[in-house]
Amino acid sequence: MRWKKKKQTENKQEMKEKKIPTLKVGTHKKSVIALWAVLIVSVSFGVYKNFTAIDMHTVHEKETIQLRLNDTNGIENFVKNFCKAYYTWDNNKETLEKRTASINGYLTEELQVLNTDTIRTDIPTSSIVSDVLIWSVEQSGNDEYEVLYEVIQNIKEGDQTRSVRSSYMVTVHVDTKGNMIIVQNPTLAPMMETSDYEPKPVENDSQVDADTVSDATAFLETFFKLYPTATEKELAYYVEEKVMEPVQREYQFAGLINPVFIKDGENIKVNVSVKYLDNLTRAEQISQYGLILHKDSNWKIVG
Repeated sequence: MRWKKKKQTENKQEMKEKKIPTLKVGTHKKSVIALWAVLIVSVSFGVYKNFTAIDMHTVHEKETIQLRLNDTNGIENFVKNFCKAYYTWDNNKETLEKRTASINGYLTEELQVLNTDTIRTDIPTSSIVSDVLIWSVEQSGNDEYEVLYEVIQNIKEGDQTRSVRSSYMVTVHVDTKGNMIIVQNPTLAPMMETSDYEPKPVENDSQVDADTVSDATAFLETFFKLYPTATEKELAYYVEEKVMEPVQREYQFAGLINPVFIKDGENIKVNVSVKYLDNLTRAEQISQYGLILHKDSNWKIVG
């Protein structure tokens, strides 16, 4: 009996030893946390790249539009050539037919029809364009530009000729190949006017004594007599390097106009107008300068 009991005990121990172990996986294991971290970082990076790509695309589009807007020479020339054709006419059939054929090359079909018979053989005037001034080119869409311009015409009626200035706006469409066409007819626009701005007058500085003013004035007179024909080597004695470049013109010095001297530390600022006689045109030429003078042993223009 004892032997049987001992045998049963040994059998139970062998069963415990042969029992297959099991692996329990919980949500708080380090490996699972690491996997979640990798997933979150991957998703975040993907979202970041997506938004970054959109931002870069937007910036690229803005730069492209700005570049196109800055390069307006072609548009300006296109409008100038159109104006020369559009605002030139004579009251005879052959000239008007040539004008119509010419302006149709700039206009859409709708505008061609709109401009039929705007100038007829029964009008008593003829017109020659003397100048076209482009005042502004503004982008109004991805491919369209509003152009503000002024046209100056010499209008002849009978024996009388008068100059007429007018301001208009047109819209130009530019396709992907750079080809242009006018999509809005010349439309009346306000004339550009002269500003009423007046700069504040500059007055002499009381800190600059009379002897200094006299000495500096004599230096400027000497310099400006020489300046129009001076070489770079000759200028070096009077002017610090690159402050004033040679002009090489046949101008005759006629005097200084209202030089104003202002103390600036160890230097003297001077605002001065210089009158010259142009030997080629025989006209007077007045140049204005803002200079900085410094004196060691001699005066020199340093700015």
